[in-house]
Amino acid sequence: MKKLNVGMIGGGFMGKAHALAYAGMPMFFWPAPAIPHRHTLVDVKEELAKDAALKLGFENYSTDWRAVVNDPDIDIIDIVTPNNTHAEIAIAAAKAGKHIISEKPLALGAAEAKTMLDAVKAAGVKHAVAFNYRRTPAVALAKKYIEEGRIGKILSFRGTYLQDWSADPNSPLSWRFQKKIAGSGALGDIGTHVVDFARYLVGEITDVNAVTKTWIHERPVQTGGVDKLGTVKSGADVPKGAVDVDDEFITLVKFDNGAIGSIEATRNAWGRNNFLTFEIHGEKGSLYFNYERRDELQVCFADDPSDAKGFRTVYTGPATPYGEGLWPIPALGIGYGETKIIETYDFFKAIVEGTEASPNFNDGYRIEVIADGILESAEKGEWVSLEKTAASVK
Repeated sequence: MKKLNVGMIGGGFMGKAHALAYAGMPMFFWPAPAIPHRHTLVDVKEELAKDAALKLGFENYSTDWRAVVNDPDIDIIDIVTPNNTHAEIAIAAAKAGKHIISEKPLALGAAEAKTMLDAVKAAGVKHAVAFNYRRTPAVALAKKYIEEGRIGKILSFRGTYLQDWSADPNSPLSWRFQKKIAGSGALGDIGTHVVDFARYLVGEITDVNAVTKTWIHERPVQTGGVDKLGTVKSGADVPKGAVDVDDEFITLVKFDNGAIGSIEATRNAWGRNNFLTFEIHGEKGSLYFNYERRDELQVCFADDPSDAKGFRTVYTGPATPYGEGLWPIPALGIGYGETKIIETYDFFKAIVEGTEASPNFNDGYRIEVIADGILESAEKGEWVSLEKTAASVK
């Protein structure tokens, strides 16, 4: 069976998620399209790289991502670094002829994402962006129902991503709060997942009308090289640094098929842990999903008997998308790791079969166009046409 060597740039939280997927994918999806070989892991310091490689099962480690990108033994470059490094690494990897999977958001903005898209197109390599939440079987089931016409023409979409990990002002100044590194705040970090749901399930977004807010304007400066998101650092003598990205946004959206909707995301919602949801209304029914109950899809169809009409729960399992490769009993429990395993399976399958991966850098670019439009709309206080936003990208 074919083996594909992976060079992973970054060894933090997302590195752990990706490494788990490389180890688990052949166990769940056998025969696998190809066997992932965890070849080399890169981190900024030798001790970090060595420790991460040992922990995550990589054969080698390095502090020089350029050397790994140009290593002829490497087939895939996996980018799990902060947002401001994605473009440089991806463009170099494309020029070296490597297939690429990058964590989201793809770039700091649409212009940068376009350079990445142009690079992978020119190189003819396979490319993917890791919007793994769409790999949740219940979300794939919603897509199946929509494509089968079960809810008819879509009228509206409501999507949220609410978290509370940064609601405490003593949560440290992660790179996620710094525009030069993250590009945007809640919008890029979590809101883009909802935008991906909207595009995946409903269609292309054409116009936005948004509001953004920054609730906490400074946070304690964190020390050390490890991102300490979600922790609390208190004390009067702790130095503070400025937050220059959004903590929250809400936007109205219009779709190219005539549907309308709303998208909101915040990291300041006490009591919400990973409240990633969508509700879709069609002429013949409705669908509702909440990632905190990720084995479940709530469905209501207009042709249900009048004495049984209302939302009911469908539990994902062997009979639903990806079910044969996961667990044998419905509602046995799908986790974050399984979505990454499915993501890896689909990406490796695209490489081996020569098909287009999805979501890919084109999707990542389109989402950056939407994110730029949201920020522009919030600044101007008016509707923004995304066609014009895309046309302004050089």
